[in-house]
Amino acid sequence: MSQTDPIADFLTRIRNALQADHDAAVMPHSTFKAELARILVEQGYVESCSVEPARVGQALRVTLKYTEDRKPVIAGMKRVSTPGRREYVGAGQVPKVQGGMGTTIVSTSRGVMTGHEARRAGVGGELVAKVW
Repeated sequence: MSQTDPIADFLTRIRNALQADHDAAVMPHSTFKAELARILVEQGYVESCSVEPARVGQALRVTLKYTEDRKPVIAGMKRVSTPGRREYVGAGQVPKVQGGMGTTIVSTSRGVMTGHEARRAGVGGELVAKVW
C-alpha cells in the first residue's frame, strides 16, 4: 500500500475509530500529525494524544472523546487541501466552518494553527482540514 496522503489517512483513521466506537486511534507518528492532534485536543474534539514506541519508529495514539450517551464529539472531518490540489488562503480569506461552530486547521509559515488563530495572527497558509 503506497501512502500518498498521510493527513487524509490521519483523518480517516480517527473517523473509522469513532465509527467503530473505539477508545483510541493509533497511527504512524509524524510531527505534522502530532500538531494536528494537538489542535484537536486544544479545541476539545479529542481527549488526548501521545507518542509511543512502535515496531518501527513511533506511533501516535489519539484518545477519542464521546458525549455522555456515547456519541462522538467530532461530527465530521474533511481534508481540504490534497497532494494533487493544494488550497491556499490569505489571512483575510480563512473560512469559518459551520458558521464558526467548527474549526479550520491551517498550516502557516508560523506553524499549524486553527483558522481563528491564523486570522488573529494575520497569516494565511494551506487549508489542511475542517473539523466540526
